[in-house]
Amino acid sequence: MSDIRNEVKEFQIGMKIRNMRQERRMTLQDLADKTGLSKPLLSQVENDQVIPPLATLLRIAKAFGISLHLFFEDDQDTTKCVLIRAGEQRSRQLRASQKHGDQAYSYASRALGKTRHHMEPFDVEFLARHWSEDMMVRHDGEEFMLLLSGQVEFRHGEQRFRLNPGDSVYYDSTEPHGYICLSDETARGVAVLYSKA
Repeated sequence: MSDIRNEVKEFQIGMKIRNMRQERRMTLQDLADKTGLSKPLLSQVENDQVIPPLATLLRIAKAFGISLHLFFEDDQDTTKCVLIRAGEQRSRQLRASQKHGDQAYSYASRALGKTRHHMEPFDVEFLARHWSEDMMVRHDGEEFMLLLSGQVEFRHGEQRFRLNPGDSVYYDSTEPHGYICLSDETARGVAVLYSKA
């Protein structure tokens, strides 16, 4: 877990969130009110005590009126094209959990180094094997996920789907949604998040 924390610290996500909040003259309570997240959770994120899941980062990005990618990139970078070779994305892997303990999924950005974009492509590994209430998330935007290996159960609102390799889903992410792995092997896929932020 310490390796993961060190990788997250490289992105300085907590510091970026604190700086953006302070630039906007927002208190932690103001940000909590805008995101629907708790003040203690936001404090833990800002102090790098918690690794925030994508849904949490999307809420924060929306509250600031920015794109999600700004949390993962160097502010000075003007790269217009990014090549991520097979295996390179693993070195910058982030892990997230709705419970901030047991890992629900892991994700690795496929757009590191590319600024000013609206889509967020990620490699995803689905680790959770059992449903819990906090695994259903919702946020602004749309998502696409193509399952590459393993099996997952996907829930969207009241609907449930079993996905096999090659299956994909495209959905409105303002509806509660979540995944669990059904196969013995860890399920893997490619997800693309879109947010108008």
